[in-house]
Amino acid sequence: MNKTLKFGPEFKEIEVGRIVILAKETPLKLDSGAIISSFPLAYQTYGNLNADKSNAILLCHGLTADQYVIGEHPVTGKPGWWESMVGPGKPIDTDKYFIICPNVLGGCMGSLGPKEIDAKTGKAYNLTFPVITIGDIVQAQKLLIDHLGISRLFSVIGASMGGMQVLKWLDFYPEMVLSAIPISTAARHTAQNIAFHEIGRQAIMADPDWLEGNYLSAGKYPSKGLAVARMTAHVTYLSEAGLQRKFGRKLQAGENFTYGFEADFAIESYLRHQGISFVERFDPNSYLYITRAMDYFDLALDNGGVLSNAFARVKSAVCVICFTSDWLFPPPESKLLVHALNATSARVSYVEIETDKGHDAFLLDEPDFRRTIAGFLKGVERKNGHFKE
Repeated sequence: MNKTLKFGPEFKEIEVGRIVILAKETPLKLDSGAIISSFPLAYQTYGNLNADKSNAILLCHGLTADQYVIGEHPVTGKPGWWESMVGPGKPIDTDKYFIICPNVLGGCMGSLGPKEIDAKTGKAYNLTFPVITIGDIVQAQKLLIDHLGISRLFSVIGASMGGMQVLKWLDFYPEMVLSAIPISTAARHTAQNIAFHEIGRQAIMADPDWLEGNYLSAGKYPSKGLAVARMTAHVTYLSEAGLQRKFGRKLQAGENFTYGFEADFAIESYLRHQGISFVERFDPNSYLYITRAMDYFDLALDNGGVLSNAFARVKSAVCVICFTSDWLFPPPESKLLVHALNATSARVSYVEIETDKGHDAFLLDEPDFRRTIAGFLKGVERKNGHFKE
């Protein structure tokens, strides 16, 4: 099934690829109490599923990514978000593994979200779309995995918001997960993280073209607000040391200040570019919903206030990875996960990688990170036997 979607202030139309209609017979009940049925979930696969379906890896994408992990993105024309890690001969080897990456529930690349048409009204959901949680996103993914006829995943891997999804898989469906790699993530969002998200949401809602979420029907687009939201968030993905090394106080052009408010500094120009390019590929209302899902995430709260309860049934091999300069999800947050897993006697490894590249280090060229992922997956395969062709 294919679907044509509109993106950006110029309403560029693109066709997204694989879409499955889920919950056709049994509706999915969300944490909010809302019920959805016969809803679309878009996804991409890479590599081939082997005969006994034992080589499937679920990749859970982060806040601003989507199902286009490798290859040309249909909106931007740029490479996928994890070209450095996924592909033939790479740490997540598509010659060996079958990779599944769904666009999250609430997203804007073909899965059910606020820009989708509500069958009851014939109009876009906009803000009538139900508020979603990370648990809702994972439940929808489970329906997709069932649809593909896969009873057990070789691994579930994700970073940042994707890491939250990995943790929820361990909480909800541990018997389906042979191994798990939560990266640059935490068991809950801190007050600081929620604060940055709120600044982004308020920037979008303060844009006069947001129109209480009804911009698409009016032919408008809150591009300025969405760009500011992206700029604000992007600062949290970096580190002070990394910014200083890359930009410092370099001027964008020339050697003198302009004594105005254009982008004098290189870092200003960089952030403006990040904001503008993001507007081309993301829906503002989806940004509101997905950031709220991250804010609501609290794995301990979901399990009687005790984090280890979330991992009580885990038999999977788990590798928790973090980066020293990540101040969005700093190493102590990862250590809390390790302690909780240890409390249940789970098989857990902890890797803290030295880098000044901040939270986004998992997207960049980090040799130790690449070796960690590749080595862990090979270790899981050795322990559980080689794949059948």
